[in-house]
Amino acid sequence: MFARVILPLLVVGLALYALLDLFGSEEDERGGLPRWLWAVIIVLLPIFGAVAWIIVKQSSRRASGGRGGTSWPGRRGPSGPRRPSGPVAPDDDPEFLWRLEQEKRRREREGGGNGDTP
Repeated sequence: MFARVILPLLVVGLALYALLDLFGSEEDERGGLPRWLWAVIIVLLPIFGAVAWIIVKQSSRRASGGRGGTSWPGRRGPSGPRRPSGPVAPDDDPEFLWRLEQEKRRREREGGGNGDTP
């Protein structure tokens, strides 16, 4: 039963995973081959092609700095949505904190410095 049912299902599942991962990949992760050629290799040689694809993608990921995380088809994966170059939250932004401090000082001056804080 294992050789007749489960083994072919594993081969098809591996090839399907590799194809979906291939179509969710970026150009620099393909090892210099076009997407269509990788698809042909994976379909014609399901075990070898799928394993070769996974190895090439992992080695290109390590070579480009190991961007961490997992890549799922249809998502931006490890290269993912790029982090903003500036601060993420207002309290991480030095300019915002400076303006907040200036606003606080202005309110204290206008309030007469009576010690009441809002």
